[in-house]
Amino acid sequence: MSDERILISRDDAVATVTVNRPKVLNALDAETVSALADAFRELKADEQVRVVVLTGAGDRAFIAGADIRELATLTPRTARALADTGHQLCNDIEQLGKPVIAAINGFALGGGCELAMACTIRLAARSAKLGQPEIGLGLIPGYGGTQRLPRLVGRGIALELMLTGAPIDATEAHRIGLVNRVVDDESLADDTAALANTLAKQALVAVRLILEAAHHGVDMSMAEASVFERSTFSQVFDTEDVREGTAAFLEKRAPRFTGR
Repeated sequence: MSDERILISRDDAVATVTVNRPKVLNALDAETVSALADAFRELKADEQVRVVVLTGAGDRAFIAGADIRELATLTPRTARALADTGHQLCNDIEQLGKPVIAAINGFALGGGCELAMACTIRLAARSAKLGQPEIGLGLIPGYGGTQRLPRLVGRGIALELMLTGAPIDATEAHRIGLVNRVVDDESLADDTAALANTLAKQALVAVRLILEAAHHGVDMSMAEASVFERSTFSQVFDTEDVREGTAAFLEKRAPRFTGR
């Protein structure tokens, strides 16, 4: 799939999704959100793809937020429809069953920050800026920001970020746990590719089950989550990969995982 707004490229088992609206800092409008949703549905169904990278075109923005001109025309009814679509997209990213790496190459604000938070791992260029500035427009985050941000950085810090609307730099985002790693701008693509290739070599079923256990377990009580983990752990032992992985370790060689 490739269209004007969203580009998809593939390099072996790694697919890169690029929001391609650099003239408007890769802002999200309804058509772009719909195209992103189509892209992630396509990649979920593609068995050759094991890892997805999400980034923005150009060097100024990952995704700088929503298209303000479109927001200005919304009614309560159309706003609810937009929020429903955005939530579904973020849920699809979070529950893809494959790792999704956000390569944050500039502004990740509003909906852009929310899409990044839905990703499995976030790498930020040193020049990146992140935040939820909706309060400055009299709005609130609508793509899951009020829920994912407190879960990532804690309630107090999340509320400060949302109530002030002030963006933070990549170093501060790393300090509070919003991003996993900060890298030099010029090395973001290479560092993201190295991480993606590492993840693509892991046992496919184990990756999927780790993601499933972590995403579902975080909303359960510890007792419920422990039961869920034990059930998930047992499923791994019905795969060829676990036999290959243990055999490779005992034979002191690299494993050759097949995803079965």
